[in-house]
Amino acid sequence: MFSYVARQPIFNRRQQTIGHELLFRDGEYNAFPNIDADQATCRLVVENYMAIGDDYAYRGQRNFINFPQHCLVSLMPLLLPKNKVVIEILETCTPDDELFLAIKHLYRKGYIIALDDFEYDVRWQRFFRYVHIIKLDLLMLGLEKACEFVRNNRHIKVKFLAEKVETYTDFQTSFNAGFDLFQGYYFSRPELIKRRKVAASELTTIQLLQAISNEPVNFADIENIISHDVSLSYLLLRYVNQTNRRLIEPISSFRQALVYLGEEKLRMFVGVVATAHAAVNKPKALYALSLQRAKMCEKLVDCSSLTLPPQQAFLAGMFSLLDALLDSSLAELLVLLKLQPNIQVALLHREGQLGQVLNLVDAFDKADWQQVTIECCRLGISEQQVQQSYLQAIAWAEKCVQINNPSS
Repeated sequence: MFSYVARQPIFNRRQQTIGHELLFRDGEYNAFPNIDADQATCRLVVENYMAIGDDYAYRGQRNFINFPQHCLVSLMPLLLPKNKVVIEILETCTPDDELFLAIKHLYRKGYIIALDDFEYDVRWQRFFRYVHIIKLDLLMLGLEKACEFVRNNRHIKVKFLAEKVETYTDFQTSFNAGFDLFQGYYFSRPELIKRRKVAASELTTIQLLQAISNEPVNFADIENIISHDVSLSYLLLRYVNQTNRRLIEPISSFRQALVYLGEEKLRMFVGVVATAHAAVNKPKALYALSLQRAKMCEKLVDCSSLTLPPQQAFLAGMFSLLDALLDSSLAELLVLLKLQPNIQVALLHREGQLGQVLNLVDAFDKADWQQVTIECCRLGISEQQVQQSYLQAIAWAEKCVQINNPSS
């Protein structure tokens, strides 16, 4: 299963790319699918922020994202990094008090706000104070009418963006009228990007929704549910690191990630995942093996003389097969997660105490008994303890797979 997004560049008056509008797609035909706008936005947010992270080729540029009424009044944009996005108020939104308060709040939180496909209505007047960009559709309004609006409203402290710039004449005329930003087929058609989808299983999502309904949220319950799902674990750590750029200490456990997130954003995170989820057909054997390796690493640390926290070993084991699960380079994926250095080194180079634990698990998986003996000596663990850890890990992983795939 894959996620799709179309990305169309936005240019300034010097024809330099300053950002991209992200357009949700549900397949390779590069057209907007026939689905609910809320669901489209939720899936775009989950599949293109929580799962894949920054595209290093476009650092310093912003992504323009359409948000329908419900997503705005529920303050969903707070899930996204304010320095990376432009929040577009969809043209179907109603300029009522509820929306006004939401936009005012987002503005005060430091987000850049844009009015998409704008047509003048006196009810939008009070919003102008909290809007940074007004987008005018040249095809919908007509070139002359759009240019006239810009010429007559230069006193408004906003930037005007010309949408649907189809020809050189469109560009030159809108440029002369005072437009600041430009977007359209004259410059570039939307580029379709296809990536493997990362999604939580349906049952896990339901369990999480039940857990976050409690007052107050029981973080231990949330941690227990999340630790049973590889994809959701990845999404959570990816999201926390995406929105907490100034972490003093890198995240090393799910509990730590949940504490950083806090109750409010945790509820929002789960709500978005619940709306967006579209079950991925994970290879069950590979999925089970990830869980098995996680629990085995944890058990090995428990029965050794190592001073490592067991949750670090669990995390290292769970993500040791992440590249196979997500069809991506492990090095690239770990850049997104910002794990503690000893976990990263263990996963990438099998170095340090955690690396030794992973080496033992690797050798056991391959039935390389000579290497198992060597690694046991290094760690001060008996081969019988390794066997017991393996059997306990298998039982635990099988139970998790049955819970997350009740039909199997």
